Amino acid sequence: MKVLALDSSGLVASVAVVEDDNLVAEYTVNYKKTHSQTLLPMLDEIVKMTETRLEDVDAIAVAAGPGSFTGLRIGSATAKGLGLALGKPVIGIPTVEGLAMNLYGTKALICPLMDARRNQVYTGIYRFLDGRLEIVKEQVAIGIEEIIEALNLIGKEVFFLGDGVPVYKQIVKEKLHVPYSFAPAHVNKQRAAAIAVRALDYWNAGVRGETAAEFEPVYLRLSQAERERREKESAVIRESDR
Repeated sequence: MKVLALDSSGLVASVAVVEDDNLVAEYTVNYKKTHSQTLLPMLDEIVKMTETRLEDVDAIAVAAGPGSFTGLRIGSATAKGLGLALGKPVIGIPTVEGLAMNLYGTKALICPLMDARRNQVYTGIYRFLDGRLEIVKEQVAIGIEEIIEALNLIGKEVFFLGDGVPVYKQIVKEKLHVPYSFAPAHVNKQRAAAIAVRALDYWNAGVRGETAAEFEPVYLRLSQAERERREKESAVIRESDR
């Protein structure tokens, strides 16, 4: 089983090829460029260096969201384009699950934090049990203090990772009442290899993805432009009701 995986859901752009239990290649960049500039060249480089024939890939895995609206659209369009061209299924992996896979084997709870702005995070709560990722709390967009409260109620040690950590670290330190740790640099951001491995979990469980035409990203909340439009519409309605 060979999986080509993409993740452009956050600040990081990442591409990987995983075949069964072997990471063939991974290319990850977290530096000052837009994913529209980096993702396809990274994919091209991996294909050339590993002499991978895209026709031999069994599935395209992609971080399906939540995350950056622009990043998700770029990743989604790339995955859909490859899936359509190659006739391969697309396996959409919840972004927060993919992040949790980075901390495979820890006995602590795993709480990814992706900065969603407006004092909110994209987050969830996970744990590994007998080598399998279990969902304690499904991914959601909520206030940082809400997820901290949920963790305090559970009362177990927590491992944090994601681009929301530096933004909300101080709040975590002040509000969390259970033991906690922050993931180190090599596993604290999105990695396409983790998306690929999670896709293999799905595949082995009988979830074989969907057609490229059917696949759509998961945003969890409206984009800023959509929120602003609704706010303007509400303001107009309120004004007209006076």
